[in-house]
Amino acid sequence: MLILMLRTLLVYLLILLAMRLMGKRQLGELQPAELVSTILISNLASISIESPELPLTASLVPVFLIAALELLLSGLCFCWPGAARLLFGSPVTVIRNGKICRDTLRTLRFGTGDLLEALRGKEVFDPAQVRWAVVETNGSISICTMDEEEPFIPVIADGQLLKDALRLCGKDCQWLSQVLRKESCSQAQVMLLLARADGKYQLIKKENSPSPQKRNKGLWEGHL
Repeated sequence: MLILMLRTLLVYLLILLAMRLMGKRQLGELQPAELVSTILISNLASISIESPELPLTASLVPVFLIAALELLLSGLCFCWPGAARLLFGSPVTVIRNGKICRDTLRTLRFGTGDLLEALRGKEVFDPAQVRWAVVETNGSISICTMDEEEPFIPVIADGQLLKDALRLCGKDCQWLSQVLRKESCSQAQVMLLLARADGKYQLIKKENSPSPQKRNKGLWEGHL
C-alpha cells in the first residue's frame, strides 16, 4: 500500500510538472491538439498507478514525449500562423446583423438548437438582437449585441489576413491596401490591425518595423 501511495504521489507531481511545462492555455478551453494531449497524459498516468509491476518509465517517458510534442507544436503555430489555421481552423461568423448564416452553420455541422443554446449561455435569447456572433476555434462563441458599442475587429494578426473578419466589419481588400499605404507598411509588417465598420482602425506594427508615423507605444489610430 505504501508503494502504491508513493507511486501515486510521484506520478501526480510529474504530471503536474508536465502540465506546467505545456503552459497556461492547457488550463483553459482546449484546442483539439491540447485535448488529445490531456487525454493521452491522463491515460498514461493511470497505467503507472494501476500497474505497480510496471516500471514508472513505461508511462512517464511517453508523458514527457507528449508534453515535448505539444511545446513543439505550439512553437510551430507561433512562428507560422498558417500552421495554426491548418490544425485548429479559423473563427467563423454564424450571425451577422441579426441574420443567421445558415450555410455556415451547415458547414460547421452546428444545428440551430446548438446556436440558440450557445446564445442563451451568453444571456441572449433573440438572434435578431445580435450584431455578430463568431464560433471560435475552440468551439466557444463570441457575440456582440445591437445595443453594445461596435467593437474593433482584428483583420490582420501576425501579418496574416483574416478575410472573414474583414468582411464582417464591412471592408474589402481595397480599403486594406489604402490603410497600409497610409501607414507606410506592408501586411507582413503588421502585428495587429483592428477595424470597425465606420472606418476607424488601430494598427500595431511589429517591433522591427519602424514607421514614419507618430508613435505611441506601437499603436496608431486612424480613420479611413
